[in-house]
Amino acid sequence: MSNAGAMPVPIRVVLGEDNYLLREGLRQLLEAQDGLAMVGVGTDLPSLERAIAAADPDVVITDIRMPPTNTDEGLQLARRLREERPHTGVVVLSQFAEPEFVLHLLETGAAGRAYLLKERVSDIGQLLTAVHEVARGGSMIDPRVVDLLMESRTSPTRSRLSELTPRERDVLTLVAQGSSNGGIATTLSITDRAVEKHISGIFSKLGLSEEPDIHRRVTAALVYLSDRQG
Repeated sequence: MSNAGAMPVPIRVVLGEDNYLLREGLRQLLEAQDGLAMVGVGTDLPSLERAIAAADPDVVITDIRMPPTNTDEGLQLARRLREERPHTGVVVLSQFAEPEFVLHLLETGAAGRAYLLKERVSDIGQLLTAVHEVARGGSMIDPRVVDLLMESRTSPTRSRLSELTPRERDVLTLVAQGSSNGGIATTLSITDRAVEKHISGIFSKLGLSEEPDIHRRVTAALVYLSDRQG
């Protein structure tokens, strides 16, 4: 039987948001989009987790803070999904342009993760871009958050990307995709030791030598993503 003319499979989305007005507004916006299928809604972390277990979505859109504690439920969920459902993308929505939240979101890898400010959700185009990006394993960080992270540093980090060698750029691309050192070595057909040397060179050229190692990887990934957006 021919598949000609077959409709593309929609991206299955579960939404987590405790604010009624925002939740219903987002739900209606998303349900109206071709290529998306709303398959579940949660109003707090437990109900969101139940919706995810029942619907097995491709993407979860979640508030960063929701009941029961209204602290960092969205980040907790993203970390848990990385372990339990690594192919599920997560778009975190936040009222706060806090680089530290982004560091926590990406510390287990940037692949399939997006961080958007709630003030942007009225721009359905940007939200849809984030959903499609994480569904295919990509990343998206709100430009305002990246700007704040860059402003917090004393050196013009983004301009230093031009100092990277082609191989260092290849390595940084894979770091930004959430690859481990071993995964990078396999992809580029080089040794683990060579990967370590390239990453050390990247950290040095980007001025990241005084931060904890996990934060250096995440910050380097943010620099790369910011450069692509620029």
